[in-house]
Amino acid sequence: LVFSPHPDDDVISMGGTLIRLQHQGHDVHVAYETSGNVAVHDSVVMQHLDAAYQLGFGDRRSEVQALVDSKVPGEPEPRGLLDIKAAIRRSEARGACHSFGMDDNHIHFLNLPFYESGGIRKLPCSQADVDIIKALMEEIKPDQIYMAGDLADPHGTHRVCTEAALEAFTELEEAGVPWVKDCHIWMYRGAWMEWELSRVDMAVPLSPDEVVEKRHAIYRHLSQKDIVPFPGEDPREFWQRAEDRTQATAQAYDQLGMAEYQAIEVFLKLR
Repeated sequence: LVFSPHPDDDVISMGGTLIRLQHQGHDVHVAYETSGNVAVHDSVVMQHLDAAYQLGFGDRRSEVQALVDSKVPGEPEPRGLLDIKAAIRRSEARGACHSFGMDDNHIHFLNLPFYESGGIRKLPCSQADVDIIKALMEEIKPDQIYMAGDLADPHGTHRVCTEAALEAFTELEEAGVPWVKDCHIWMYRGAWMEWELSRVDMAVPLSPDEVVEKRHAIYRHLSQKDIVPFPGEDPREFWQRAEDRTQATAQAYDQLGMAEYQAIEVFLKLR
C-alpha cells in the first residue's frame, strides 16, 4: 500500500519501485491522500472544458469562467471550481497508474478533509482524517506500507498526511489487529530532498528502461507541468528533479565502490 500525499508524489518519489512491484505481480494499491485541487491553474480547467466542448460533450465554459472570475485573492476558491480541478487530478493519477498496468480497483482517492480549505492554509488534521486512512488499511491489510518522509514540503501537506497515516497505524496496532505485527513501513522522499546514505535501509536500482517508464508516468500529470500555481523555488519540472535526485544517489553509491546503475531510489525503514 503506497500512500501519496498529492496525486503525483507516488510516481515522482518512488515511481521506479512502484512500477517494478506492479510488473512483478504484487498486489499493489496506491492511496492518494488529498485531492491536490488547489495546485491546478485556472487556464488548465478552461482548456479541458474547451476540449469537451469541441467533442460535443456540452458547454460549461461560461459557467466555469464565472467561477474563475468570482475568485477573490486570499479567499478560498469556489467549491464548484475546486471539484473540477480535483477531477482533473484524479484523471491524471489514474492515467499514470494505467501506464504501468494498474487497474482502477487498486487506485484509491481518500480526499482527506483537512486539505479541503480551498486555499494554501489547510484545516487542522482531525480524527476524521485518521479514520479514513485506518479504514483503507483494514480493507487492504498490507504486508508493506510506503509513506512520504519528505517533510520539507513547503506547504506542510506531506507532514500532515504522514502523521495521520502513522496515527492510523498506531491505533490499529494498539487494538491488536493481527496483520499489523507483520507489516513493514518504508519512508520515501521525493521532489524536495533525499535520505542521507547513512540512513538508507533499502536501495532499489533502476535500469534505463525503468527510468523512462517512470518519466512517462510523471508526464501523465499534465496539470503539474510548466504552469503549476505553487512551483516553489526550484525551477525544474518534477520529472527533472526526480531523475536528477535518483541519478545523484546512484553516483554516490558508485563512489562508495558499489555497482554502477542508471538511478537508485532509497527508503528508510520505520518498522
